[in-house]
Amino acid sequence: MAKKQFHVVYEDNHLLIVNKEPGILVQGDRTGDVTLLDVLKDYVKEKYDKPGEVFLGLVHRLDRPVSGLVVFARTSKALERMNEIFRKRQVQKTYWAVVRRKPPKTADKLVNWLVKDEQKNQVTVYDSEVANSQKAELSYRLMGKINEHYLIEVSPITGRPHQIRSQLAHIGCPIRGDVKYGYDRAVADKKIYLHARRLYFIHPVKKEPLICKAALPNDPFWEEFLELDDENYKDKNMDFIFE
Repeated sequence: MAKKQFHVVYEDNHLLIVNKEPGILVQGDRTGDVTLLDVLKDYVKEKYDKPGEVFLGLVHRLDRPVSGLVVFARTSKALERMNEIFRKRQVQKTYWAVVRRKPPKTADKLVNWLVKDEQKNQVTVYDSEVANSQKAELSYRLMGKINEHYLIEVSPITGRPHQIRSQLAHIGCPIRGDVKYGYDRAVADKKIYLHARRLYFIHPVKKEPLICKAALPNDPFWEEFLELDDENYKDKNMDFIFE
């Protein structure tokens, strides 16, 4: 039996938020592989016995080797409002990243400029603005060390392609398994140890705070880092939204 590709974290008439497994393509690309969007349309169609084409709008993307939370809208109105929430940065995103090298500071804000090579599907990081670059900002804090690896909590402020992967590599901390950005070897299933752990925003229709949390992948290496989780720290910061 095939491994389940997602777990539903939140679902109502407006939104579907899932925890995706690493290795699953979110949206179609030149590989032509089955996507999470396809799989979830089938899920909605079957669960609600919907005739015809199912509407499901992708609000944001997650790289194929990354695990964690992905938000979909079940109506065009919800999609429009969620797009606005993300565009205005009225969402707090929290990722966990495992690296082998200790970051230069225990907490910091990184500001860089990224240039993407579409052919290679890879970005180059610069410390100052260059032609065709996009500004990328994130904050991070070191959560602790286990098994000669460090767990970093990352809060991206902007939402650039490969932002976390490239910015952490730029400070000498490539993510475990991420050979594209300088880690020395791949890991099983071509995954990387980056996980979209939490999302916090105001529900676009119900206007209530929504906090979603994604369980870590079923992976003994990942699971050892759970003891570093600090829920109290996160809860007291949940009222913070990036301006």
